[in-house]
Amino acid sequence: MAADPNVVSTEDRELLDRLAARIVELRLETPAILTLEGARPVSLLAGQAMIFLEPLVQALFRMTEYRRFAALVERREALETLTQLIEARVDARDRAGAAGNAGRKSTPTPP
Repeated sequence: MAADPNVVSTEDRELLDRLAARIVELRLETPAILTLEGARPVSLLAGQAMIFLEPLVQALFRMTEYRRFAALVERREALETLTQLIEARVDARDRAGAAGNAGRKSTPTPP
């Protein structure tokens, strides 16, 4: 029985989760989600462009999983998974921040 091509594998999900974590760490979630949503209709073209630009990118950056990510970009379900992972991490960060702020007492500021 062949694997469902619409399902993201565990290894690919781990790669996307690391990418989502880095995006949220850098607080680039809004531009990342806008880019992912806007690029969805041309995801195949974007993946092919990434492969075309790979020699240049590899010369500038050390990206061991670049080609795997380029293949994932071509799959719309992978882009949806990445968007969901980013949103989940942002929600977790915001909940942690709210819990931290709720634990602090508000001190009045002097006039």
